[in-house]
Amino acid sequence: MAAANDRLLCALRRRPADATPVWMMRQAGRYLPEYRRVREQAGDFLTLCKTPELACEVSLQPLRRYPLDAAIVFSDILTIPDAMGLGLGFRENEGPFFARPLRDDAQIAALRAPDPAEHLGYVTETVRLVRRELDGRVPLIGFSGSPWTLAAYMVEGRSSRDFTEIKRLMFDRPECLEQLLAVLADSVTAYLVAQMDAGADCVMIFDTWGGVLSGGDYLRFSLEPVRRIVAALKQRRDHPVILFTKGGGAWLEAMAGAGCDALGLDWTAAIGDARRRVGDRVALQGNLDPAALLASEPTIRAETRKILDAFGTGPGHIFNLGHGVLRQTDPGKVAVMVDEVHAAGNG
Repeated sequence: MAAANDRLLCALRRRPADATPVWMMRQAGRYLPEYRRVREQAGDFLTLCKTPELACEVSLQPLRRYPLDAAIVFSDILTIPDAMGLGLGFRENEGPFFARPLRDDAQIAALRAPDPAEHLGYVTETVRLVRRELDGRVPLIGFSGSPWTLAAYMVEGRSSRDFTEIKRLMFDRPECLEQLLAVLADSVTAYLVAQMDAGADCVMIFDTWGGVLSGGDYLRFSLEPVRRIVAALKQRRDHPVILFTKGGGAWLEAMAGAGCDALGLDWTAAIGDARRRVGDRVALQGNLDPAALLASEPTIRAETRKILDAFGTGPGHIFNLGHGVLRQTDPGKVAVMVDEVHAAGNG
């Protein structure tokens, strides 16, 4: 069933729409009081992710507040390594960690791609529930972490400042890292196909840590596995694919050649320059600094217009933040940004 509001899908296909579509990374999150209530009901973040009824509820909450042009399924990028048995956990104010990080080659050799139906069914059930509740109003986005980003968490065991463990593996035993990335590429492909089959209209690959690599290493260890995933997805489905590499502004031309339909930009990239560099090969998504939503209403409107004006007229722009909504954000400030995007037209 086609969405009644197809602005996002039009933009992803670089087709005209009546206005620039807008949604936000982390649009369901701690800045919303209704989210915090459901999070408290769940008891912890992982239980919230793994309870489809609650995950569906928080997926829909931003759509009740704002006239957003897409929903994104509420989940986490680390569901695949959790399904592989690494023991995902979350500590308040510290983020995710793995109880059993990868520390030797034998652990990597033993990894197998999880069956999405058997090990990740709570995510696909959430997709089905959200799709049903949306009833065709707006498109639904599914997502996964990229192989490099997943590998970085799996080897480090948590977020890192310097990524010493994964980089040691990369420099000393690159063939072992590539073995890990190959398993993860197969896993991400199967996972995203399962989300499409459950009702996702498009999917996004979050390469959160691609920007910590040097140019050649990014192309080999981050972008090449993504290229494999996108090629496999396109052979099996016609759903649009968005790639977001945080800190990836140096490699936009290469990213545009990876087969995806759109590139997400973080706030350090100039969207007008990005459009000149990639031409009409891909749509662009982004890229307001999330901290701009902490400013005054006139400033938010002005900063939003700067992004829209920098992209210019014509199709192929999805307005978004350059990263996720900050938890300190006043929900009312989000409404100002969404209103300004839609008022501008520019679709």
